[in-house]
Amino acid sequence: MKAAMPLISFNGTAFSAIEYYKEIFRDLEILQFLNYENSSKVQQAVISIGDLNIVVRDAEMPTGTSFNPEVSLYLECESLEEIELLYRKLKKNGAIHVPLDDYNLSKRYAIVQDQFGLYWQLNLS
Repeated sequence: MKAAMPLISFNGTAFSAIEYYKEIFRDLEILQFLNYENSSKVQQAVISIGDLNIVVRDAEMPTGTSFNPEVSLYLECESLEEIELLYRKLKKNGAIHVPLDDYNLSKRYAIVQDQFGLYWQLNLS
């Protein structure tokens, strides 16, 4: 196997999501970017956040599906400052599902749904 990566399909908002994530994650890199012909929709992009590569795309035809909390991106943060910053940025225009707090297995942990509907689990061990 060459690689395994999560693939996230948006309904026409992939470009906006990538721009939004570039503002949140200082180390985000765009490794590949291709639009559909004569369209602003993203055919396929590969972004890198830390050690994680993620394939991002727009569905060719809107699917009407949405993200759910059973599938989320899990981020292991390096410091209290980092987790608080990510929490603050990701919850803006989104939703908090588990508030940032001290839990049994973590110094700080939260589940946030961002403004595009994607779920993020933030952890500080």
